[in-house]
Amino acid sequence: MTDEFGLFINGTWTSPAKAKRFETINPANGEPVGSFVSATREDVAKAIEAAHRAYPGWKETPAPQRGEILLRAAGYLRRHKKEIGQIVSREMGKVIAEGEGDVQEAIDFVEYMAGEGRRLLGETVPSELRSKFCMTIRQPKGVVACITPWNFPTAIPNWKIAAALICGNAVVFKPASNSARCAVEVIRAYEEAGVPPGVLNLVTGSGGVVGTALVTDPRVRAVSFTGGVESGRDVYVKGAQGLKMVHLELGGKNPVIVMEDADLRLALDGVLFGAFGTSGQRCTATSRLILHEKVYEPFLKMLTDRLDTFRLGDPVDPKTDMGPVASREQEEKILAYIEIGKKEAKLRYGGKKLRGGAYDKGFFIEPTIFETPHGTRISKEEIFGPVLSVIKVKDYDEAVRVANDVDYGLSSSIYTRDVNRAFRAMDDLEAGITYINAPTIGAEIQLPFGGVKNTGNGGREAGTAAIEEFTEVKTVFVDFSSKLQKAQIDAESAV
Repeated sequence: MTDEFGLFINGTWTSPAKAKRFETINPANGEPVGSFVSATREDVAKAIEAAHRAYPGWKETPAPQRGEILLRAAGYLRRHKKEIGQIVSREMGKVIAEGEGDVQEAIDFVEYMAGEGRRLLGETVPSELRSKFCMTIRQPKGVVACITPWNFPTAIPNWKIAAALICGNAVVFKPASNSARCAVEVIRAYEEAGVPPGVLNLVTGSGGVVGTALVTDPRVRAVSFTGGVESGRDVYVKGAQGLKMVHLELGGKNPVIVMEDADLRLALDGVLFGAFGTSGQRCTATSRLILHEKVYEPFLKMLTDRLDTFRLGDPVDPKTDMGPVASREQEEKILAYIEIGKKEAKLRYGGKKLRGGAYDKGFFIEPTIFETPHGTRISKEEIFGPVLSVIKVKDYDEAVRVANDVDYGLSSSIYTRDVNRAFRAMDDLEAGITYINAPTIGAEIQLPFGGVKNTGNGGREAGTAAIEEFTEVKTVFVDFSSKLQKAQIDAESAV
């Protein structure tokens, strides 16, 4: 029998009477992972009301005490890392090393945010007048909605939740429906850590119902969303109607540039991991390989030779190099793009759904490589799967032009031994993240994460930027002159 899970509202797990339910499915074998409540607008309203009532008390809790609770939540994740990693791999298909890595990233970030409870930095500046003190302080926004995707089902929720909580906000959390079991473990960590009732709430269900209810409720003052561009645009428009702060982390079409002087063996390892790790289902995945013409053929041969030994299969098996894509919907979308690619480019490797034996029960697609001119759909549109577009260029300037000529700007990379060219690339590449001699993976948790253009609306997560996302800055003036001072009017007499 499939395990059933409820909503978490006001500190209690609850399954409303006659609630509709949905199941999450193991993409490797089609078996159900868990059964979850399809929340209604009324359920969401209850969660928001619980957060609204809990917010004043949580705001008044000293930030270092909030940090102690976060530290205990990180301890729960650390103690249960292996079993939660198994849940990640079973529910969304990451190989087990990446499943546990997902949890480790959550641990790292929650611990980092716990320390911010003793900082939450403001600033002090001199006044233009005598006997006057000027400073800024940070205050929470209120009730915030955290809406997260399925591809990093413990890391990304904790990026948002831990940052929101340390700042003193109350949270209503809506995970992607096909990673709801992982979301349960996220909530359990904070529940065991002692987060007060109502401060953190979980509502599962569709974006059309749950997401819309969250974004349009006037008691929700901020929305943090990670997902696709079209969904993000819808969230942005709905949030703007309520003058909410809406933070968006959206898509990517990330390039790796390999120059003629690159260490090709190092670049090979990076491209394999960047393009086919997590089956290409990262917003930072390497989806474009821009090769200098002098290394084009040798490098492509090295790449395809390595793929011949790539092991696809059960993501829980430590020997597996690549697991399935996350769902039937993902599989259909990726296969449709592969068919588009076959019409507009040259298929160099892969390009098929795997069939036979255990593959028939899951959503397995071969690592796929297309040789393509720049400008085709597969070279410019986000596919979010194990599909790599390879583009030949003649020099550095052309490589940068090709890299920048897409609608996204999240992660970027260049492999070169030329230090001058590396520093030029740091400035020239239009992206929120640039790697030198490493693939387009994500950021370390102590540095900002985010991008430009259609990748988002300019904000950043992680690092100290996470605090900026979930706080308002208040400017404070303390005049201890015991007389009326008029700032600029008195400025000349104050000299």
